[in-house]
Amino acid sequence: MTYFTHPQGICETTKVGEGTRVWAFAHVLPGAQIGQDCNICDHVFIENDVVLGDRVTVKCGVQLWDGLRVGDDVFIGPNATFANDKFPRSKHYPERFATTTISDGASVGAGAVVLPGVRIGRNAMVGAGAVVTKDVPANAIVVGNPAVITGYSNAQPQPTPISGLSAAGVDVELPGGAKLVAISVAADLRGSLAAIELTQDLPFVPARFFVVYDVPTARVRGEHAHRTCKQVLVCLKGAVTCLVDDGSRRASVLLDDPSNGLFMPAMLWGAQYQYSEDAILAVFASKPYDNTDYIRDYEEYLGVLSPQG
Repeated sequence: MTYFTHPQGICETTKVGEGTRVWAFAHVLPGAQIGQDCNICDHVFIENDVVLGDRVTVKCGVQLWDGLRVGDDVFIGPNATFANDKFPRSKHYPERFATTTISDGASVGAGAVVLPGVRIGRNAMVGAGAVVTKDVPANAIVVGNPAVITGYSNAQPQPTPISGLSAAGVDVELPGGAKLVAISVAADLRGSLAAIELTQDLPFVPARFFVVYDVPTARVRGEHAHRTCKQVLVCLKGAVTCLVDDGSRRASVLLDDPSNGLFMPAMLWGAQYQYSEDAILAVFASKPYDNTDYIRDYEEYLGVLSPQG
């Protein structure tokens, strides 16, 4: 054999990659598929319709049920729980169990619960004890019950500069050509005014304007890239955290003052999260709405950036 099974472990499948280790009191059913160099720790149960990629670590006390698809380099922490039936009843089985996907490089923390049919994106991090009820975007860090996004992995925080600082004087390097744009603000006893000369102050002449508001703090907006459209985001009230990701680098930018906008060029992956309750986000776009201009899947986005893989 090219893989190892502990004398007190049971591995009924022969579809096991080279260098994989199945430890004591683990039980793998005959239909399961396990890749190379995986580590299946003590007291793990793996059902038939389960596929694990290469270099997967499954820590003690985990059960992997029918319908689970796990990519390469995934970490599953101790006692993490995966459900595969939305309406379980004793002795009543669905025609087909829901497919739950954990993409390449993702981690699921100790004691986390993942509901049926959920997709956990590439390099995402599910915190210990989190209850995942919805899809987790690529690179997102989620915690809590229900799990909400608190940040993005490997994202360098970039706070908003001091109000009134000119964009030319802002020494902030952002991925993919993103940059901060200064917005003119006048404030006195009568109130405050933020002004934009559309043909002068923005990196393009806008063809579309829209406003995002009344977003629940747990909700994430964006999660897409544009093929050709450029945007400038300005938080008119409250605060919003913006992710900018060029496929290899990512940063988080806090917009909490209308004196600063965020320019997002085309082919830059973006998301907005951690909205304050009073947040009002204004968006200037270089093109009218066109659904075909959107790339909504992160894996597709990476493929467009590197078509040769």
